[in-house]
Amino acid sequence: MSDQNQQQSAKPGPQKNQESAQPSTRKRWITFAILSALAIIALALLVYQNAGGTRSVFSPKQDKFIPPEPGTWRFIVSGDSRNCGDIVVPTIAAHSLSRYQPAFYWHLGDLRAIYKIDEDMAAEAQKKGEYLSCKSYLDRAWPDFIDHQIAAFGTTRFYLGIGNHELIPPKTGAEFSSQFEDWLATPRRQMVRDEGKLIAADPSKPCQEAAKKSYVSALPYYHWIQGTVDFIYLDNSSGSFSYKDSAGNYSQDQVVWFDCILGRAAKNTEISTVVVGMHEALPDSNAKKHAMCDTSITDKQDLQESCNTGNHVYKALVELQKKKHVYVLASHSHFYLKGIFDAKAAAERLPGWIVGTAGAVRYPLPDGIKPGPEAREDVYGYLLATVKQDGQIDFDFKEVKESDVPSEVRQRYPSSFPNWCFAHNSEHKDPVIGETTNRCIPFVEPEKKPPAKKKAKGSARD
Repeated sequence: MSDQNQQQSAKPGPQKNQESAQPSTRKRWITFAILSALAIIALALLVYQNAGGTRSVFSPKQDKFIPPEPGTWRFIVSGDSRNCGDIVVPTIAAHSLSRYQPAFYWHLGDLRAIYKIDEDMAAEAQKKGEYLSCKSYLDRAWPDFIDHQIAAFGTTRFYLGIGNHELIPPKTGAEFSSQFEDWLATPRRQMVRDEGKLIAADPSKPCQEAAKKSYVSALPYYHWIQGTVDFIYLDNSSGSFSYKDSAGNYSQDQVVWFDCILGRAAKNTEISTVVVGMHEALPDSNAKKHAMCDTSITDKQDLQESCNTGNHVYKALVELQKKKHVYVLASHSHFYLKGIFDAKAAAERLPGWIVGTAGAVRYPLPDGIKPGPEAREDVYGYLLATVKQDGQIDFDFKEVKESDVPSEVRQRYPSSFPNWCFAHNSEHKDPVIGETTNRCIPFVEPEKKPPAKKKAKGSARD
């Protein structure tokens, strides 16, 4: 009897242990399910991002922000982003935005090659299993620049300049202004509240002439004021600051406008500094063989206009330098070079830089220039400018390397292409290797003269 009671009293024990174990097991399963779900979501997001599902620019590693000195601010500059610009410019964006948080990026012209298919566009088409014809390339070239280069900077302001490649047929200056109206008109729209009225009210002859033109327009020359700095972009895409019409006449509209803006900056006590950007360097620089007033201009009148207008701007800036800080930035030559006017006498010397390092096929340095920290060939990068409270600006070249290319950019191309851009794409490294993409210059049929009329035999004209 006692044995039966002991057996009966022992039965509930295991049931209680099982009941107490169930909540613990259930918690472990719930925890496991939650962690598994989070892991799947994280993996899905990673796959989506690497497949190009997101458009944000990021570095393979997030670089720590380097704060500027108190009271200073920054901007960045470079130009010439054909050939490999769809790789290099997004890399410049990733490299600079996280480290320096610049107020804006200023592109000094030559967006795409136009005379031939850019290697980056051809490589992207290859990755997709497509063939890029000249017709398709010319249709896509400038939209491609917007999608791959301007978009890389996100909400950071992007100021755009015109270069000589923007005028290679079939492209024209008018088409450039139409395609990039949003970017060309932005500086004028920023100034429009007072600028037009103030120019009209200025009694100087240049301003009175400039006031006759519509102020808000997508002209390829412009200026804007940021803080105490007046930024001016001048269009010398044709090799000159004057414009030649179909009749062969030269318009001085841009030069007149420049004289007005510079005169107003000289009188404005709130302006401490003037920074002038352009595509080709002004005459008589250390890179004068590939600049304004160079021997590539075969037409004598065009050459004279290039020299005259270039020297006019230079002399005006030298005069302004007696009152303000003045800096001159250019690209066109595909290397980095500081002190491009240092060979001039001290009284005629302007602080000047060439920074054509945004992806175009790279050139050797000019004859007589030795490589060093202030003269660099076979590099990509940008000029980091730090504006001080007194208006002085420090400029520092920042190189970007193949290891800096964001992974989402790499994935658009065959695996070997980013390396080709950095290891090759150079007339200095590979002087005898020919072009790898098709040329797209349109054929121009020679003008046919009407056949000469045959004279009738025995006529008075024999």
